[in-house]
Amino acid sequence: MGSTMHRRCGPLVAIVALAATAAPFAAPGAAEPGQPAGPARGGPVLTDLPDIGTSADTVLSNADEYRIGAMIVRGLRDSGAIVEDPEITEYVQSVGSRLASHAQDGGQRFTFFVVKDPGINAFALPGGFIGVNADLVLATAGESELASVLAHEIAHVTQRHIARGLEAQGRNSLVSTAAMLAAILLGAVSGNSDIGMAGVMAGQSAAVQRQINFTRDNEYEADRIGIATLVAAGFDPHAMARFFETLGRRTGSAFQTENARILEFLQTHPVTSSRVAEARSRAAQYPAVRPVDTMGYRLTRERLRVMRLPAGADVDALYPDAVSADADAGDHRYYGRALALIEAGRAPEAVRIFRDLVKRQPNVTEFHTGLGQALLAAGETDASREALAHAKELFPRNVPVTVRYAQALLQAGDAKAAHKVLLDLFNVVPPTLDQVRLIALAASSAGETAEANYYMAEYHLMSGDLTLGIETLRTALASPNITPVQRSRFRARIDELKEYLPPRLQAALERGEPLPQPRPEDTAGRRR
Repeated sequence: MGSTMHRRCGPLVAIVALAATAAPFAAPGAAEPGQPAGPARGGPVLTDLPDIGTSADTVLSNADEYRIGAMIVRGLRDSGAIVEDPEITEYVQSVGSRLASHAQDGGQRFTFFVVKDPGINAFALPGGFIGVNADLVLATAGESELASVLAHEIAHVTQRHIARGLEAQGRNSLVSTAAMLAAILLGAVSGNSDIGMAGVMAGQSAAVQRQINFTRDNEYEADRIGIATLVAAGFDPHAMARFFETLGRRTGSAFQTENARILEFLQTHPVTSSRVAEARSRAAQYPAVRPVDTMGYRLTRERLRVMRLPAGADVDALYPDAVSADADAGDHRYYGRALALIEAGRAPEAVRIFRDLVKRQPNVTEFHTGLGQALLAAGETDASREALAHAKELFPRNVPVTVRYAQALLQAGDAKAAHKVLLDLFNVVPPTLDQVRLIALAASSAGETAEANYYMAEYHLMSGDLTLGIETLRTALASPNITPVQRSRFRARIDELKEYLPPRLQAALERGEPLPQPRPEDTAGRRR
């Protein structure tokens, strides 16, 4: 599990975390002004976990970690690797936030997302960005198993394993790890893990054994702390061991063989008999918990399952238990069938199912947004807008409902109303990167060019690109016909961000010159 849940991707995150620090950045703290305000949505509840008290902060600051993670996530998003779906994102974020609120380190912010990848995998990036593959969600047998994966990854972040790994590796390895980063990311984007593995093997060379031992210890520590977080959040502590066993079956690992013991020694993130036994033993120390899977978990799995369907899939064969409303398939199966019908071009049938689901369970937001999507797909734009407007009244400032309503408004040609409802939402709820792009599109479509540039500036800042964020703000400031309030707001934001630039870039900004990309030496001696 941990920084990986699939054997062939084992070294990815540990090395990405180390290699990324060699990239040039503006200055410590540069990403902080653009960070989403509190994605965890709730104050932390401290457990009895120890404060690691590491000196790793002197090697990699929290601000640097955020900037690195944001840039990697932006690369994943730009390559189309991230699932951009408000319902799925909201669910995974809600589970992750529930766990994070019980983890140590109240100053850490977390962002959870789903990746379009056929492997069973999850990973923690610098800065609290935690990704989980779609197939991992589908491979879990219950919500607690999914939570166990996220809890493990949260522990990697709160225990500063990334910074501690760099501290242990030493500064002399930065050049080689930078080369490995290029190979690994190429493998990740191309889908060819062998490319990444080749880069790892070439770059690790003489230091491989020490790094493997260090990251193996991290995995056991993340398991221990993750189980404690699971318990504090009300999930089943035995779920982690159960999912380990699932991984063993899916990857063909034989825990008791000599080969498995060799794998434990050679791989950074092993799934072995000793690790399963350790997780079981630790879980046995806590009272038994048998939580019931939420509707959100079941619906998210169906949504991901439909997304994975090949074109032309036979809906009736896939959902034989949900063909008739009289069958007892479970509402999550009817939901999945309705989504599949939309994909198959049978939207009117999906509309009928969603209307029935809304009538039966009016408090489930996913049924309302599904109805809106089905109506749009059926060409009933006005009906979709009305259904989603009603849902917005029932669930004010619910993120998926508001986003779907704004999308319907945009499709209906009412960009000003879409901008207004999104602005009302994001003044209260921190948006994701994709949602910032959506409000920028709404503002641009409404002819509000200055506001669109302002939102895109925030998008670049959230992506870890301080200089591009400032340049986009300058473009907003140069827009014709901006109001005095806008002018004041844009200038204040630039002044706020200017303090995070190195002196030479501050001077360029004051002279009105375009900002060049920062050089590696701009960060020298400026770490916290």
